[in-house]
Amino acid sequence: MALERFSAAWREGYVSSEAAKENSRSDGGCVFCTLAATEISEESGVLAQTEHSFAVLNAFPYGSGHLLVLPRRHLADVKELSAEEYRDFTDLLRRVIEALDAAYGADGMNVGLNLGKAAGAGIPKHLHAHALPRWSGDTNFMTSIGETRVLPESLSSTWSKVHEHLR
Repeated sequence: MALERFSAAWREGYVSSEAAKENSRSDGGCVFCTLAATEISEESGVLAQTEHSFAVLNAFPYGSGHLLVLPRRHLADVKELSAEEYRDFTDLLRRVIEALDAAYGADGMNVGLNLGKAAGAGIPKHLHAHALPRWSGDTNFMTSIGETRVLPESLSSTWSKVHEHLR
């Protein structure tokens, strides 16, 4: 089967415009900003906090143990972090990876950033990193064909497993 290609070159004008840049950012008020001001608790899903960052359960996980690490400050791009915020953010991300390893002992781990809506960020206006334990063969027909994810544990269970390793 040949790969079909089509051009949407007319989109270049918008994609590189000031309006597109403004639409990818906001001056505040988002679900992540609300969580940044919330105490660590199973109810909130917040697992750990540092001076400039925090870790939280992904409310719509791809799989068991899917966590997010975010800067407290509302910004859209990693380039906007100060050097101190960047160190704090990446140090917490490393702690989250270590906690997930200890809690799950998975075969691998997806860790990454989706910068902007076009890159797949569900909430592109507040920078966040994903950390997701993976197991050999963990994608099955339900995800591939049925467009449904079957999670073998609740968010409460994920919080309990990981929180003890982030203290």
